[in-house]
Amino acid sequence: MSKRHDAVFDDVLKDLGEAAPTRDRAGARFLKRSNSMAEHVSGERQEKVLRLVDPATCVMWERHNRAYDLLNEENCRDLIDGILSQGQQEFPAIVRRRAAGEGAEYEVICGARRHFAITWLRANNYPKFQYLIEERVLTDEEAFRLADIENRDREDISDFERAQDYARAVEYYYGGKQSLMAERLQVSPGWLSRYLQLARLDARIVAAFPTLRDIKELHARTLRPLMASPEAEDAVLIEADRIASEQAAARAGQGALLPVPKVLARLKSVAQPPKERQAADKVFATKSGESGVQMRRKGRRIQLEFDRDLPDLALRYAVETFLQERGSGKS
Repeated sequence: MSKRHDAVFDDVLKDLGEAAPTRDRAGARFLKRSNSMAEHVSGERQEKVLRLVDPATCVMWERHNRAYDLLNEENCRDLIDGILSQGQQEFPAIVRRRAAGEGAEYEVICGARRHFAITWLRANNYPKFQYLIEERVLTDEEAFRLADIENRDREDISDFERAQDYARAVEYYYGGKQSLMAERLQVSPGWLSRYLQLARLDARIVAAFPTLRDIKELHARTLRPLMASPEAEDAVLIEADRIASEQAAARAGQGALLPVPKVLARLKSVAQPPKERQAADKVFATKSGESGVQMRRKGRRIQLEFDRDLPDLALRYAVETFLQERGSGKS
């Protein structure tokens, strides 16, 4: 500390008598403040202003990457319990101020689940809880990237929600250029392409899944090759409509929702119909119209097939006839 600073402290502290702190303590405190100011000037330190507000003063950003209407007490229970346990919201939501006269004061960029949790608590006998926010000045593209970074690795936002967000963003902010978007998000072009492919999944197939949260990026990759031909695509979409009707009935209380593995199995089954069986090379039967025993040649192998309900006498006759012809070289 300089002699000038020493003189300033001596002058400030001279009238405090024994209650005055020592020069070393005062000097250290002044130096700490001086260092803090220097950090602000250099950009090494930034102060954030947090506010506690009524959640009703905030609305979701119209391009938010989470479907707010899918949030409910069940899928936000962990967050609700955490806030109750801590007595407060631990991490602030990121918001932007809206223009005057637009209704709500802020729009939420990151923090939809926190908004739902605080709103739910206030409506369920905890009126003192408030929504902790941090206000920032952001362009739409900056807001998109910030929300993506916060939610990219979270399991409580579905692949399909993320895919839809990316499909909008590539047009809104990057002029349809996937490579530019991948560069800005610092992801591989292939990774981004898979999510954009998911966003293009036919709405009729989307409706066949139990919920939007059940649709994974892998599902689009699985179904895409099955719909390579117009005939296969038509078959898959018709079956998807049937499944969607069953899912709608289940949501109305008529039975259980069809789980994802069964949805995929049914869609695959119509896209890949069973191959037609090779016609029998010969049929051994006791009378016309009887199924008898069917013989098929497969290379060096001979396959005999018969209905399990075929009477023993008919089976015996057919096998003996086959053996006789085989011995004579006719089979």
